[in-house]
Amino acid sequence: MGKGYFTEVRVTDFGPYVTKIILPMGAVVKKGAVDEGTFSVYVNRLDPDGNQLMVPRRMSFDPEAMKDVVESKGYLTVKEAYPSDKCGNALEEGCFVTLMIDHGPHAGMAAELASVKGYNCFIYTVHTITQLKDIPVENGALKGLVFDRKLDTYKPDLYGWINDVSSYEACPLRYGYFVPQGPGEKKPLVIWLHGAGEGGFDTTAAYAGNKVTALSSKEVQAFFGEGGAYVLAPQTETFWMDSGSGHIEANGKTLYGPALKACIDEFVCKNPSIDKDRIYIGGDSNGGFMTVRMILDYPDYFAAAFPVCEALPDKYISDEELEGIKNLPIWFTAAKTDTLVPPAEYAEPTYKRLVAAGNPDVHFSYWDKIEDLHGLSPEIEGKKYEYFGHFSWIPLFNNDCDFDYDGQPVLCEGKKISVLEWLGKHSRH
Repeated sequence: MGKGYFTEVRVTDFGPYVTKIILPMGAVVKKGAVDEGTFSVYVNRLDPDGNQLMVPRRMSFDPEAMKDVVESKGYLTVKEAYPSDKCGNALEEGCFVTLMIDHGPHAGMAAELASVKGYNCFIYTVHTITQLKDIPVENGALKGLVFDRKLDTYKPDLYGWINDVSSYEACPLRYGYFVPQGPGEKKPLVIWLHGAGEGGFDTTAAYAGNKVTALSSKEVQAFFGEGGAYVLAPQTETFWMDSGSGHIEANGKTLYGPALKACIDEFVCKNPSIDKDRIYIGGDSNGGFMTVRMILDYPDYFAAAFPVCEALPDKYISDEELEGIKNLPIWFTAAKTDTLVPPAEYAEPTYKRLVAAGNPDVHFSYWDKIEDLHGLSPEIEGKKYEYFGHFSWIPLFNNDCDFDYDGQPVLCEGKKISVLEWLGKHSRH
């Protein structure tokens, strides 16, 4: 049997990935003794039941094309190798070696999430790390090492998140949540509603399928005062846009409204330090639909809303419903290249109706396209990696949404402000 190894999983712009593999060496390794070619890394990916994961040969919105599947296994690319401590921190010399793994939408084999039974969920990844080059050490050289037993996985972005389930008998919702640890008696609550892929049976996917964990980061928590903010991420068994069929229905209705409101009310009751005047709601795609649906159905409950690539067709919003939210602070985000939920049929006309109704605090970060602005993926022919236009939650979680529909900065007290900063400045009273 080979030696054991550790992995580190980070929640990135494109979901959770293995970013580091940490190898206990049993000897002191000095800087420069290892490089990206010292080890090979082979991965076999298994579904939650332990069966071989099968994935489409190529991603497509064509159901027939998605039936052409292959086994999900192969080699990962090692970008860098260095001596480290057990947590993967680089050292001049150390008893561990850390391998930095290439990851992102261009390197899907490193992903810890996959679509199983129609929903994204965490999978099992089995790695075999094989030594290819001798490693000089004080009394000779390390040779022929093989690591094939995972000892532990570090998930630093998920620290502090907890999973639970509501007690609403008619339709209990699973949810993940984060409790802020800062001082202060009263703290706001940020609610995030997942997209279609993150429903189902793996609660962690509701906040790790996309980079929802950014809401619990120190940088974003600081926008809500020194105490920080609670974060709540409820999950449906099907889709927010399910009005009873078990499938996505573009009719403006949902069967989950009472269940979601009951889940929120129960969470607020369980956490009396939540400031009921500072409850914010947002979500992407299916969750953007549900965000708009909730503010229309409960217009006096939320302090602000931030729907992203929202999927509630404007034609299903009545003038009376719009009247109810004409004073509610709302910040839309979408991209002109979104062909899955074209903003011209959804967010754009709703935004314009709110402007015409006199909403004094409605904004719309309308992206020309969604690009990798932070170097996660390699440039192609000197151009930034471009994501599918529907993925406008990526700039939201990277705090890049700081401009309005006209392309000009959104200002607060004369200073540019982002949507996440903007949220923290709102209260119902």
